[in-house]
Amino acid sequence: MSIVDKLKGMLGHHPDKAKDAVERGGDMIDERTGNKYTDKVDMGQEKANDYIDRNRPPQS
Repeated sequence: MSIVDKLKGMLGHHPDKAKDAVERGGDMIDERTGNKYTDKVDMGQEKANDYIDRNRPPQS
């Protein structure tokens, strides 16, 4: 099993934690680049969150 498969599995079980990590990671990148790429970081965060939402397991 590759690391990508492991990450996908983790995201499926904990989507709220994954979205929080995306937000914190993007904010950290934004801060370290001096907010120079804010629009690109925000776009990446949105796409990552959309991916997490699309692959969320059905609620029982």
